Amino acid sequence: MDQSAFNRRGLIGAGLAASALSSSLAQAQAKRPATFNWTLHKPEEVGMTRAGLEGVKAAIQKHIDNGDITGAVTAIARRNKLVWYEAQGVRDIETRAPMRKDDIFRMMSSTKPTVGVAAMMLQEEGKLSIDDKISRFIPEFHDTKVAVLPEGLEAQMRDPTKRAQLVSQVKLVPATRDLTIKDLMTHTSGISSGGAGQLVNRVRRGPNDTLADYIPRLGAAATDFQPGTRWRYSASDGIDVLLRIVEIASKTPADVFLRERIHEPLDMRDTYFNVPTAKYERILTLYGKQDGQWRPQRAAFGYGPIKYFSGAGGSMSTVHDYMQFEEMLLNKGELNGKRLLKPESVAMMSTNQTGDLYRGTSGSTGGTGFGLTVRVLKDPVAANSGRLPGAFGWAGAYGTCSWTDPADEMTAAIFIQQPVPTVLPDYEHAIRKAVVA
Repeated sequence: MDQSAFNRRGLIGAGLAASALSSSLAQAQAKRPATFNWTLHKPEEVGMTRAGLEGVKAAIQKHIDNGDITGAVTAIARRNKLVWYEAQGVRDIETRAPMRKDDIFRMMSSTKPTVGVAAMMLQEEGKLSIDDKISRFIPEFHDTKVAVLPEGLEAQMRDPTKRAQLVSQVKLVPATRDLTIKDLMTHTSGISSGGAGQLVNRVRRGPNDTLADYIPRLGAAATDFQPGTRWRYSASDGIDVLLRIVEIASKTPADVFLRERIHEPLDMRDTYFNVPTAKYERILTLYGKQDGQWRPQRAAFGYGPIKYFSGAGGSMSTVHDYMQFEEMLLNKGELNGKRLLKPESVAMMSTNQTGDLYRGTSGSTGGTGFGLTVRVLKDPVAANSGRLPGAFGWAGAYGTCSWTDPADEMTAAIFIQQPVPTVLPDYEHAIRKAVVA
């Protein structure tokens, strides 16, 4: 990336610009109806250029041509108008069948923000508060213990040859306070987050378990740090606990709640834990490189039917559906006459809730904070991002990513099925270059 060009585009001062424009943007959004459809508009209608969007296409094609990814589906909307919706590359290596816009992707952790919205809906209804203790709903999470290693030893856990000797060094100490729903939503709970707890925990999920079976057993597991003192990603269990709370608080099975309260109102017509058999042929084969060649890989979640509805990563979906979801968030909880959340709830979700604790899943990402199940951008340059300050969203392990950028009145999605970290920033910066007004 040409850093000077990046700076000239105003992203160094984007925080000040966003603040100065916030009033006028709010007025513009108030006048603009919260409607969105899949009619493709000219980019010039929303202050973007056709040449710039061709640059978006080129950025994706570069990674396809380099053999980084097999293909991608991308979409961009600004000011509630769709300006870009493309499928590139192939969906099947053997037949060279082209990628299709309606292909169904394994969402993995892109599932998480939908569970966050579910929790916020229940908070609005008075059925829970994000400050509630987990034990209010799942008593087994009372009197949590924390696994602690002597200072300096935790780093040795990365060496598999030393893990066995570390077990005897682990001490279990009482948690300083009970875990809360907010801890789950901000990944500050220490549940199954890759720390010392994994050395001593013996909780396993069986192949026929449901959330109701597994999550209470997880309450006996030791956490990896004192509540709220660190940000460490709970890739699976943390948000699964949250979804179990949604079940309990709503008295509705998780898949039914998400379908009836979120997916159907937003016309998310291809989002499932269990994809109907009639749509199986639209699920992409998961490919990875072996000896320089693309080979089918075993996916973390199969075709189903499954009984364990993982809010942390179990859904499958399309770019169409996740753009609908992001458009609802852009419009402060409402879309096409359906209100899911109050503006205040969207604002709470998209506000940094973790101070300076969040440094990305790798621990080295700058310029970002973390809201409620979503990453929040603070400094685009430090984060190597093309989004503006205040943009929020999340991604999945296989490469799906979508976000809402309120300051730019934009939503965007990129769905791939290979975890190539350079694709996303290239896509973001290409979008930024396409914006002229």
